[in-house]
Amino acid sequence: MDSHLLTLLKKSTQFIVPIYQRLYSWLEPECDQLWSDILRAGSDPELGSHFTGSIVYVARDQATNTSTEPDLIIDGQQRITTVTLILAALVERLSQLPPDQQEPHDGFSPRKIRNRYLLNDDEDGDRQFKLILSQSDRDALRAILQGVKPADGLVTRVMDNYKYFQTKFADPRLDLAQVCRGLDKLIVVDVKLERGVDNPQLVFEAMNSTGRKLSQADLIRNYVLMDLPTKQQSMIYTAHWRPMELEFVGASDSKFDEFVRHYLTVKTGDIPKLDDIYEAFKDYAATHTQTGEPIESLVVDLREYAHRFCAMALGKEQDPKLKPAFRDLDQIRADVVYPFLLVAYTDYELGIIDTDELHEIVQMVTSYVFRRAVCRIPTNSLNKTFAGFASAVRKDRYVDSVKAHFLSLRSYRAFPTDEEFRTSLTTTDLYNFRRRSYLFRKLENHGRKERVAVEEYTIEHILPQNENLSPLWRQALGDDWQDLQRKYLHTLGNLTLTGYNSEYSDHPFTTKRDMKGGFRDSPLQLNAGLGQLES
Repeated sequence: MDSHLLTLLKKSTQFIVPIYQRLYSWLEPECDQLWSDILRAGSDPELGSHFTGSIVYVARDQATNTSTEPDLIIDGQQRITTVTLILAALVERLSQLPPDQQEPHDGFSPRKIRNRYLLNDDEDGDRQFKLILSQSDRDALRAILQGVKPADGLVTRVMDNYKYFQTKFADPRLDLAQVCRGLDKLIVVDVKLERGVDNPQLVFEAMNSTGRKLSQADLIRNYVLMDLPTKQQSMIYTAHWRPMELEFVGASDSKFDEFVRHYLTVKTGDIPKLDDIYEAFKDYAATHTQTGEPIESLVVDLREYAHRFCAMALGKEQDPKLKPAFRDLDQIRADVVYPFLLVAYTDYELGIIDTDELHEIVQMVTSYVFRRAVCRIPTNSLNKTFAGFASAVRKDRYVDSVKAHFLSLRSYRAFPTDEEFRTSLTTTDLYNFRRRSYLFRKLENHGRKERVAVEEYTIEHILPQNENLSPLWRQALGDDWQDLQRKYLHTLGNLTLTGYNSEYSDHPFTTKRDMKGGFRDSPLQLNAGLGQLES
């Protein structure tokens, strides 16, 4: 039903944003839109109300109406937080005025705003606040409402947006009565859910099927924690979920989704579709809890696998031998291998295999994926190859059984032989090749202790790409120069690394060889042989 927003704030002892909800995230455009709506509503006497969205919350237990159990906000925290920030900034502005000007509109004096909409005046501690946010937002809002300086280093949109509204109220042309009238006209859809009767998770999913899509991580986190008592939510979130989230900080949003997909592949043997990860997780979680296992044990298991995934895929590995091997894996974009390697890494942590054995397995996997890429073998079978790979491993003869399984793969899944790989390596287009930076890094640094950062160089075509080759190049190649250029242009024999690409231009080979910075001068291993050639 429709409700007057300020009445809703006044009526509720306390709204709390559950710890699993994402942080307050409104930016200046959203704040500016709400501010404009408030001013417009306050300036139009014909306008009786202004609709501003919905507030969905789980009401405190009806049997304990006198308790201090809060109303949990399921949807609408962005809106209700922003209105609270506007009210707090309004209190600050009104408090600066002479006493006889501090109530520009009936019911809107600093004391009345504080006691009706912001604070429970006769309570202490957290109970005194009408709105409790989650995580770092909580401390910021508390500081604002208490009028104290927030802790140093607090990064939150709560502080940013409060300063934004302070700036608005500092405008001497602003009609404060107009702001109060506008606030007094805000209407929301008031969706009150009853504990034990309504399913907050289903409502949450429905509310988020429109607008800005929640990430799979948001949905999974809310699913895992939403139905638990508040105290248990906080414990599981703080001990397990939040540390897991922090491991993914700095990675793209899709990385967590990828991880959960690999995790479910390990646990169920089935590969979920990318847009069905949340549904697949719910199915797995339901199976888990039906066996009598608590949801906490699932979160603990997920956290442990996430740690392994981040070690391999996000550069978090500390072992000096494994770290570069995982970096190679990442550079050749071998995402499909992680279901198998998550199992192998688990066995490594359990002491079933040691560092050298895991390293050898990672190198085999890398070689398999890279050789197939060079040999231009379609990759669409790799998902299934690695989804079921672990079932072929013998724990008592781990590395040998991995080798045996690779050798047993047939047809389009076969491990390319040395001869097949050598042929493709010398004839395939390796310029238009997604993994070329990996290839050139490995070639240039083979046998080196002092590693060369090949990213600082560009790929050089020794025989130029220009279709209108110079007379000297045509002469060097002979009458069938066009066929030769077409055949060899992007092959390994015609590619090298240089920092002098623009200087080389389309010059003849001997000029590129002998000029300042030419192949003879180059400190790169790849160019050592070129410096010795006559043609």
